[in-house]
Amino acid sequence: MDPLTLLHDHDAHLSDALPDPVIDLGEQIEHVWISSIKLTDFRNYSSLSLSLRDAHVVLSGANGSGKTNLLEALSFLSPGRGLRRVGYSDIARESGPGSWALSADLSEAYGETKLGAGLQPGPNGELQRRIRINGATVKSSERLGDYVSILWLTPSMDSLFTGAASERRKWLDRMVLAIDKSHGSRVNAFEKAMRQRNRLLDEAPNQTVWLDGIEAQMAEFGVAIATARSELVALLTQSIAHLHARDTAFPMAEIGLSGSLEEQAFSLPAIECEEGYRAQLAHMRGRDRAAGRTLEGPHRSDLAVRHIAKSMPAAKCSTGEQKALLLGLVLAHAHLVAQRNQKSPIVLLDEVAAHLDETRRLALFDILDRLGCQAWVTGTDDPVFTPLGERAQRFLVENGQITLVAS
Repeated sequence: MDPLTLLHDHDAHLSDALPDPVIDLGEQIEHVWISSIKLTDFRNYSSLSLSLRDAHVVLSGANGSGKTNLLEALSFLSPGRGLRRVGYSDIARESGPGSWALSADLSEAYGETKLGAGLQPGPNGELQRRIRINGATVKSSERLGDYVSILWLTPSMDSLFTGAASERRKWLDRMVLAIDKSHGSRVNAFEKAMRQRNRLLDEAPNQTVWLDGIEAQMAEFGVAIATARSELVALLTQSIAHLHARDTAFPMAEIGLSGSLEEQAFSLPAIECEEGYRAQLAHMRGRDRAAGRTLEGPHRSDLAVRHIAKSMPAAKCSTGEQKALLLGLVLAHAHLVAQRNQKSPIVLLDEVAAHLDETRRLALFDILDRLGCQAWVTGTDDPVFTPLGERAQRFLVENGQITLVAS
């Protein structure tokens, strides 16, 4: 079945159960913004202390000056491995001590929260990952999601529609994570169980009791993953529609999911889906052993996106149209996150101005204003952001140094 047709059926099923999204969230959500950030030995920043007012942030400068590094620092204040998906040890400044630290003050209606992350020496001198909330060390980065959602769009995502399905799945899972902080743990648990099954099929395929147990775990986590993804796509579809009803600066996208578990999640109870997937895994042991991998499951799903006005798959659209579609999806996701979490997200947009004319740039910030989001935007030319006036504070970035641009 066409994943986009499947989505329409699911939307009809959910429509009575979901709250009606609104585009002007106003007093319904809590406005959250970053009022200061400090870096030590992070990428090309030996030291940085930046105080901010409640407005958008524009970072201009030449390529390689450190604009994206600053956005990356903010992305580490959310669960996961940041916008570049690297390990903590890869962040440290080249000529530094190997450790690094960042902290930020998060302002909201009821006060401030201090969030921090870094790689710091432990009791024995070894470098250890640290995450802190209001000075207290926490074990998991998932806790950061209780305080702020940070969304981003980077140039590396420009090939999302034409690239590998695995990249679309990672993006989809990050979107789910913004409204369901347990999703990342489910994905990790499924992948761990799948690796165990693949190894067991290769080394001890007759150990059926062990395989039964592992496949039961895979079925439980796999169905939960597929269901969460399906719910996200259905909710995001509603946000896209409401966003486009108010603002048509960005093309309207139609989205859907392909995958056997996703199809079952639309029509069957979870327990039946789990039993069906568990039986399928048991039936496919011989085939999976020959292939050297598990051939069915949520790790094979894909996200389908179509340009509605042109009735064309996103992968066949022009580069500019793909960028506009992607940006529209990011904005719709920001709307969904604000509505579901009752807090405005922080939105990071790296080099987005290069693909937008002045009309679309202003429309972009109009939408972000209505959603209550603080946006951090980078570009090479500061003058293109001048029309934003007091809506943005503009900074010039040069060799790890940041200076405020006079209005």
